[in-house]
Parts: sequence; structure tokens; C-alpha cells
Amino acid sequence: MLTMGVDIGSATSKVVILKDGKEILAGVVISVGTGTSGPARALQQALDIAKVEKSDISKVVVTGYGRMTYEGADEQVSEITCHAKGVHHLVPTARTVIDIGGQDAKVIKLDEHGYVSNFVMNEKCAAGTGRFLEVMARVLEVSVGDLESLGAKAENVVPISSTCTVFAESEVISQLAAGQKSADVVAGIHQSVARRIAGLAGRVGLTPTVVMTGGVAQNGGVVQALEQELKTTITVAPKSQLTGALGAALIAFESFAKATDNVTAVK
Repeated sequence: MLTMGVDIGSATSKVVILKDGKEILAGVVISVGTGTSGPARALQQALDIAKVEKSDISKVVVTGYGRMTYEGADEQVSEITCHAKGVHHLVPTARTVIDIGGQDAKVIKLDEHGYVSNFVMNEKCAAGTGRFLEVMARVLEVSVGDLESLGAKAENVVPISSTCTVFAESEVISQLAAGQKSADVVAGIHQSVARRIAGLAGRVGLTPTVVMTGGVAQNGGVVQALEQELKTTITVAPKSQLTGALGAALIAFESFAKATDNVTAVK
């Protein structure tokens, strides 16, 4: 049985094709999200990689920021539920999930069965998100992918006190104009993100194993700063950007298998 999970974020589109609820045949990330051609392109790439047709997919579940506008799925499921399902599949010991996306951040508490017991989201402000890092990278005239290596060269962390993205941008510009080294400023930016996420984590409590997902999880500088802020070890989820899509594909598998069993039982 083949199922598909589609995760449409503000900045990226992700698709996972799953075989029999276990084997990932394809996992695709496209760097554009809702309102663009990203979801369609990600879907087609996944089909091409898996060498299957859309008609071969038994069920499609969509999740993420743009799920309400997507018409190619059989069911819509919240990203909280999908991330929990995906992370529990990849890291069964996970009890706290920190997901930092393009425009929001969330901390999710899981029970021993992988079900959501509590969560908190920061969705009304870009501080502590991928968008925040994009703005800071633009000011520094580097790519987002260069922030980790640049921050690793820091000798003295330059604190960024503003939590608002707009004010933090002005603060970074002022620090650079004052002669502060870019590497030291980047370290301060990573620390700023960590403080913001730690504030969210404090509202739901922190229980090991702590697992980080989302695109920002690929920035080791943020992960390290967050470990220092939370005083705990953080596990970066395998396929960190695909956990939501994976969870959606798993939910699709379980839902279709249950429906099929019910039909068989009735017959």
C-alpha cells in the first residue's frame, strides 16, 4: 500500500511517499511554500523518484500552514498531530519536539505512545523562526546556509536584545556599524533564537528526549545555542524537514488500513 503526506509550509513544500507504513520511497523538499507552484512540483518530484503514478497512491493527507488551500488530498490534519506522529516514528523515545519553521515555532509535549499531551506555538511574530534568520542573513550579506559556519568562528558573542525581527534587524545593523565582527553578531543571533524558543519550552515544560525538527534544525549553531539555553541535549531528527509530511503519510496509512479492515469486516 502506498500513501502520501504533503506538508505545505509558508516557506517550503514537502512530500513523502510511504510504502506499507514503513518504507520511505521518496522524500522531497522544495524551497517555496503555500501560494506557489511548490506543492505541485514537490508532489511530481516525489512520484518520479518513487516511480509511481498519483493513481497508485491509496490515500493522501495534507498538513501545514497551507493545508486549507490544497485540493489534492483526501484529508487535512493539523501540523501538530503530524509532527508528533512523524517524530515518534523516527525517534520513539521523543517526549518534547521543538519545530522551527519558516514563520512559526512550536514546542510539543508527547506521551510515551507518541500522542500530543500539550503544545504551544509562536505564530504571530517571526522572531525565533526561519524568517528571522533570513532577515538577519540578508543584513549580513550572507546566505542562511552560511550562518552556522560563520557563527562557529565567533570569539565574543554580541548579544541581540530585541525580540522583534524589525528591531533586531536595526540592532544588528548598529552593531556592524560599530565595528563588531560578523561572526560574533551571528553567534548573538543564534543565542537570540535560542532564548525565544526556550521561552516557549518553559510554558509546556521540558522532558527528554528532546528532538528538534524543521529547517532551522539544520543550523548547528542554533541547535548548540538552544542546548546551552535549555541545559539539555537535543537530538536533531533524521530528515528534519520531512517529519510533518512523514507523519501525514503515516496517518494516511493508518486511516486507509482501518477503513479497509472495516469494509472487509462488514463483508
